Amino acid sequence: MCRMTKEPAATADQRRSQLLRGVLDLCLLSLIAERPRYGFEFAQALADGGLDLVSDGSIYPLLARMERAGLISSYRAPSPSGGAPRKYYRLTGAGRAELSGGRGDWRSFAGSVGRILGAGTSEGEAAP
Repeated sequence: MCRMTKEPAATADQRRSQLLRGVLDLCLLSLIAERPRYGFEFAQALADGGLDLVSDGSIYPLLARMERAGLISSYRAPSPSGGAPRKYYRLTGAGRAELSGGRGDWRSFAGSVGRILGAGTSEGEAAP
């Protein structure tokens, strides 16, 4: 008798979360490079890009850390809806350099992992 559990889905989400943790800063820098953004827009843009596991609670501390490191700067601007001013983030020169280097590192890393993971998809892979 076969029992179905939620463990595989939970494990997949945990794996995705761990993978994302290593590149979330680069994703945020890339989004800021497109245009200055305010906090709520990051979670929305990440979810639109398929990274819906990211919560506001993990974005704001990372933005603060990147600002302290000089990769981004912030400014306040009036809200178009007339509410409280919004805090927008933009890249600094150091942030542009970090993003450029990070993109190269990612391409190299993803290519290597892709080759290794792809190697097991041929005849040597075990059947389920």
